[in-house]
Amino acid sequence: MPAPESPTGRPRLRVRRWWRRHVLAHRRGLAACCVAVAALATLRTVAPLPPPVVETWVAARDLPAGTALTASDVELAAYAVGTVPDGVVAAPAGRRLASPLRRGEPVTDARVLGPDLLEGYPGRTAVPVRVPDATVVDLVRVGDTVDLVSADPSTGRAATVARDAPVVALPPDPEGVSGQVASGRVVVVALAPDDVDDVTVAAVQQFLTVVWSR
Repeated sequence: MPAPESPTGRPRLRVRRWWRRHVLAHRRGLAACCVAVAALATLRTVAPLPPPVVETWVAARDLPAGTALTASDVELAAYAVGTVPDGVVAAPAGRRLASPLRRGEPVTDARVLGPDLLEGYPGRTAVPVRVPDATVVDLVRVGDTVDLVSADPSTGRAATVARDAPVVALPPDPEGVSGQVASGRVVVVALAPDDVDDVTVAAVQQFLTVVWSR
């Protein structure tokens, strides 16, 4: 003769039976949920992690040569590790461009003037000037001492605007800020303070060329 069921065991038995009926009634939905959770766990396991990136300062808009960079001129852009150009400038604000910079182009040491350009030229100012005749610039080498001559196309007259100016940099200039190939090349020269204004005005209003004299 079986032992009588205890009163405390009856509620537990009813609960187990209730759970069993409900699990069996919803077994298809529960199985689908289990499959979905397993699939999600598998995807999270095999999905590759996003590649690491490096934030690099780039031009926020097209900038002409000679621009003294401010915080509004540059912005951070993400580059995949291994694709960052060489010589990127970590703190471009306050640096001056030696050549034009296109929007989105990284700010590298080849595009800005640095204090090292004037090493050995105390009291001088590094000034980028565009020489329209690129073939003339091909003859120039860093360290050359040149005179800058401006020509006025309206009068046909020429005048020397700077003498004995050392060439301190020849930055690459593959493309102008307008999206088209710019004429000429940029030459960075170390000018005496008295020559800076004359050369700057001549570079904007007239044509400049370099000559060698002794």
